[in-house]
Amino acid sequence: MHNFIKFIINLVDSWGYLGIFFMMFLESTFFPFPSEVAMIPAGYLASQGKMNIFIAWLTGTFGSLMGALFNYFLCFFFGRNLIKKYGKYIRITQEKMAKFEAFFDKHGEISTFNCRLIPGIRQYISLPAGLAKMNLIRFSIFTTLGAGIWVAILIAIGYFLGANEEALKQKLHIITLIVFVFVIFSFILYFIKKSK
Repeated sequence: MHNFIKFIINLVDSWGYLGIFFMMFLESTFFPFPSEVAMIPAGYLASQGKMNIFIAWLTGTFGSLMGALFNYFLCFFFGRNLIKKYGKYIRITQEKMAKFEAFFDKHGEISTFNCRLIPGIRQYISLPAGLAKMNLIRFSIFTTLGAGIWVAILIAIGYFLGANEEALKQKLHIITLIVFVFVIFSFILYFIKKSK
């Protein structure tokens, strides 16, 4: 495991900012590539003076946005036709589709922002956003905010914990849990506020 971590750090170091962009772009599409692999080593390299922490954050966040936009446009242009053609096979009717679009039109911002902070979900939230034809500017703003926070968290972990494998695993697990609790509470507060 230590050799693997060293390999990833060397990989990010050799690929530089373009590598960070590319890896985060992939992570934000439906390709199963974990953002931790790119951004934690970037934070570590920044602590060693081999990378600029702000440029690493900017590149990672921009890569996330571009990957999310790829998914968004994929569903924006092709998703509806696929649902019309094959939706009945997975029980998606026109009525359900209309309800879904109404929900996303009303709550798209909070859903996009919060889901960018949840591992395993953040890659896919741009698919329903594109399908519901969420406003592109609002989608981009809330995607960037959510992705920017997550990238900052990962860079900070790498910066302060370095290549300490045990500490990385422990702290990442705790931070992911804290972020998940934050997401749940923000959803609850949002819907309480909306219901008043």
